[in-house]
Amino acid sequence: MKDSDVPRPDPDELLKAIHREERSQVAGRLKVFFGMCAGVGKTYEMLKAAHEERRKNVDLAVGYVESHGRPETQALVQGLEVLPRQKVDYRGTVIEEMDLDAILRRKPSVVLIDELAHTNAPGSRHPKRHQDVLEILEHGISVYTTLNVQHLESRADTVAQITGARIHETVPDSVFARADDVEVIDISPDALLQRLAEGKVYTPERSQQARQNFFRIGNLTALREMALRLTAERVDHQLREYMRGNQIVGPWKSGQRLIVAIGPSPHSAQVVRWARRTAYTLNASWVAVYVELPGELAEKARVQLDGNIRLARELGAEVITTADTRIDRGLLRVARQENASHILLGRSGERVPFWRKSIFDRLLKDSSGLDLYVVAAEGPEQAAPLHWLFRRTSTWGQYGIATSVVSLVAILCFPFSAVLGYQTVSLILLLTVTLLSLRLHAGPVLVAASLSAAMWDFLFIPPVFTINIGQPVDLLMLITYFIIALVTGVLSARSRANESALRYREERSSALFNLTKDLSQARNVDGVVGAAVTNLKRHFSADTVVLLGTPDGDFTNTPHAASTFPIDDKEFSVASWAYWNEQRAGRFTQTLPSARALYYPLSGPRYSLGVVGVCLPAKDPPGLEQESLLQNFMDQIASALERESLSELSARAMVLAESERLYKALFDSISHEMKTPLAALAGSAEGLMDDALASQTDVRQQLSRDVYSASQRLTRLVENLLDMTRLESGLIRPRLDWCDVGDILRDAARKIETFSQSHPIGIEVQNDLPLVRLDYGLMEQAIINLLQNAVLYSPAGTPVTIRAAALDGDCVITVRDRGPGLPAGHEERVFEKFYRVPGTPAGGTGLGLSIVRGFVQAHRGSVTVRNASGGGAEFSIRVPLAAPKNGDEERHAR
Repeated sequence: MKDSDVPRPDPDELLKAIHREERSQVAGRLKVFFGMCAGVGKTYEMLKAAHEERRKNVDLAVGYVESHGRPETQALVQGLEVLPRQKVDYRGTVIEEMDLDAILRRKPSVVLIDELAHTNAPGSRHPKRHQDVLEILEHGISVYTTLNVQHLESRADTVAQITGARIHETVPDSVFARADDVEVIDISPDALLQRLAEGKVYTPERSQQARQNFFRIGNLTALREMALRLTAERVDHQLREYMRGNQIVGPWKSGQRLIVAIGPSPHSAQVVRWARRTAYTLNASWVAVYVELPGELAEKARVQLDGNIRLARELGAEVITTADTRIDRGLLRVARQENASHILLGRSGERVPFWRKSIFDRLLKDSSGLDLYVVAAEGPEQAAPLHWLFRRTSTWGQYGIATSVVSLVAILCFPFSAVLGYQTVSLILLLTVTLLSLRLHAGPVLVAASLSAAMWDFLFIPPVFTINIGQPVDLLMLITYFIIALVTGVLSARSRANESALRYREERSSALFNLTKDLSQARNVDGVVGAAVTNLKRHFSADTVVLLGTPDGDFTNTPHAASTFPIDDKEFSVASWAYWNEQRAGRFTQTLPSARALYYPLSGPRYSLGVVGVCLPAKDPPGLEQESLLQNFMDQIASALERESLSELSARAMVLAESERLYKALFDSISHEMKTPLAALAGSAEGLMDDALASQTDVRQQLSRDVYSASQRLTRLVENLLDMTRLESGLIRPRLDWCDVGDILRDAARKIETFSQSHPIGIEVQNDLPLVRLDYGLMEQAIINLLQNAVLYSPAGTPVTIRAAALDGDCVITVRDRGPGLPAGHEERVFEKFYRVPGTPAGGTGLGLSIVRGFVQAHRGSVTVRNASGGGAEFSIRVPLAAPKNGDEERHAR
């Protein structure tokens, strides 16, 4: 095989292979047990495979398996390690879910996770179970899972149309494509209905209802065909990837796959329709291939080509464009890359001269292992045009340059012909033709070779000024000269064309690589759009406008801030049409062509993500290869936006789950904190109103103290809530002034005297402790919260100690109690909102320490806690210590 015929890796496939290789080195493997619907035995087969792995000493655990009460499935779970499930409290109902963190902590080699399409309960880390699976895979854990065909995102609408049942739980096709192995669990519809009748799928009541609705024989047959066909397409895709990755020259006729050649000829439409009928008859997939030759197409030919490509897409073909200097070579390269079994091409109706091989003849010679079909064109045969040698890629200007340069060199050499000799002149003319071949195409080079031979004969070979040649050796020299000039010029031009095609492929590969790299480094939607605009400007010199869709599927009329192309209402209407119809529109298209930009929809698997408008500087439409590259850019941009959209949805779900958890914690805490003092207030007020107690002064005083204590407790609750609201809203702005830390500590201790009567409070302040710039009120409240916490969680009668001293340029304030201290690992969590150490007595909202940290951080300080050596917990506040200037100290003293 010639080097030029060796299939080169496609740039897109090369990038995908690199990504797959990088992912396989760190991520776990995903195996999907795939079936047409519930009851075919996916979970059963998954558990059998798990037992096989266990016999091979594989570290395996069950993350989540749903047996649905089937005894044979429950029996297979026995003998496997089953990880505990997470219990989620949702509106008073406890729901059992897979414990993602337990799986990550256990980190088995393989984990079993049933029902990939499951929707997690609110409060879980991810809204969908397939997102849990992706996180597990990223941690290097392999996953066995189950999936029905109706839960695939791309098949949900089709299934709803067939069965009448709307599918709400779906899995993106990208997750299914991510699977390293798919095992189809297939049984016949009759066998499944028999299992349903025997109660092996649902309970008898549900089985009867299912047979009347979803489990009808027609529905099951359609779902079975859909599952098998989808798996067959996946296997065919894997085979082509394997052949490309291992540089295997096909075809391997493992299935039927058609390649149809299309071009700017009107007869191509007839060939495309014939290919569609043939593909339908053979039940085969088919690909329409256009081989772009060097140079530009005429406007009429370009319009015809666009129509042929559009027809192929409408009829369901996958369209591939490739660049080459020969159509047959490009077709064979794509056919081998796609593992095609048939090539279809049209016969143009032109009679090819006997000295030139037709495309069919060259394909017949080189296409070993491929079946060729030729579709005859309608109409009588026509003779090939006389200008077939003069490639359409050559302009009249190139022919003028070839003629002028050869004529000029011959005229300059003519006065010196007697000195140089006509043999030397032939070498000069030959050099001229060779140099021209470095800049011109084959047609002008052929003209230059013919003209130089004629001028050499007429002007330099004796007798001059005639076409007669006196010596046979001169005739032989002329013939040899013409052949050498022709071969050298044409081969040089062809070599340059091959180099140009190769360089274009490398530029395409580099452009896709740069775009993919920039998109992968983007961390949000703004980063993705910025990378897209930058790369479109770099590789296409195009100004760009990006309009994104909203999460609810609507379309915004405000361009993204990274856009470089301003649009008016007319341009926005074109972009809107492209968004809602998910088709290209605008300049160089058949839809609203008067627009200034070409608009591409960014289509995601679920909905359209937005529109990219590209304002190309060229007046002519982009070539097929450039258009293909643009489309690949849009596909990559859409994938990146979909990735960020899913990431934002996941983050939003986590925020909502956390908000719901905090809401529940706040509600439970406040309800408890309010009930106790309100009950005390109600009881004390009732006692004070009791006339029987009017003469009992001691009792009434105690009731009054209870009222005061309860009101103080409610006041602290309200103050904590207000302080937390101020912290969350960012309204805390410390009003710093030079303060005496000792005064702050003594005022704080005095304000909680009633609350801390059973705990003596000791205050120790370093004698020479300088003044510190603090917000007196905020720091006093922080100390009060620490003191209340110490009193609340230490036994009655134990002391609480406050110390203040200078240490390493900071003012360090410590509050120590003599309580039980903190369990290991809870030192940081105690500062979280609403967090309470397990096992602590009732009381408190869990906000006090969180407020302390917020107030201290507002002073650019820090607060920590540790278990003291003699028992109890010791909280330490560190704030920057700066000695005041003399003037400041004097003002503070005054």
